Amino acid sequence: MRIDLNADLGEGYGAYTLGDDAALLDIVTSASVACGFHAGDPSIMVATARAAKARGVAVGAHPGFDDLRGFGRRVIRATPGEIEADVAYQIGALQACAALAGHRVTHVKAHGALANLSNAEAGVAQAIVRAVRGVDPGLVVMVMPGLEAERAAEAAGLTVAREIYADRAYAEDGQLAPRSQAGAVITDPVEVAERTRRMVEEGALLTLSGRRIPVAIDTVCVHGDDPHAVATAAAVRRTLEEAGFTLAPFVA
Repeated sequence: MRIDLNADLGEGYGAYTLGDDAALLDIVTSASVACGFHAGDPSIMVATARAAKARGVAVGAHPGFDDLRGFGRRVIRATPGEIEADVAYQIGALQACAALAGHRVTHVKAHGALANLSNAEAGVAQAIVRAVRGVDPGLVVMVMPGLEAERAAEAAGLTVAREIYADRAYAEDGQLAPRSQAGAVITDPVEVAERTRRMVEEGALLTLSGRRIPVAIDTVCVHGDDPHAVATAAAVRRTLEEAGFTLAPFVA
């Protein structure tokens, strides 16, 4: 009856902000922080880590493709060695910024198109895992359950935190339904919260067709860049607590 609630934060850049990170940090228990490739910059990373530290929120690295224009949601084909180096670079960047803020990095969660590829392609998943293990094998790898990313992390002996998405629908193979598909993005906070409660209580993903896919669940994600993020996160937290769950980071 213990569950983590996370959001992807620090996704502004320079003078540009995205989402209400301050409000979300008052609700979530873990934050995955953009590391400068798909979004974020050193000042934002330090500020986000400092704000998280003040609220007792755990922080993790959120590495993605080097794609500011596309917000990391476009596939950029790279060699396994390039992916490994890029992920290691981003983890190290956040570790340094978190240290400057008096905080520490506890997990790694791939972002966007990189994460989607790692769920489907073993070579990409293994490259990310090699980067994590090479930088710090004590880092937890946040993954979608039942896919290549989870298998690669477990095969490498790394600790995993299995994540479900509160505000996204699932396809029949356990992957996220494409954003272009009707019903793939759920915006009503009440619907999101109730759907999340069902998944956590039942230990299962709910697909667009209504099928249940049994999985282990350690953490629930609310997308920080969504316009409804604060209301959604608050509704999810309240609903889970009313159902008897304790909200806490999955890493002490």
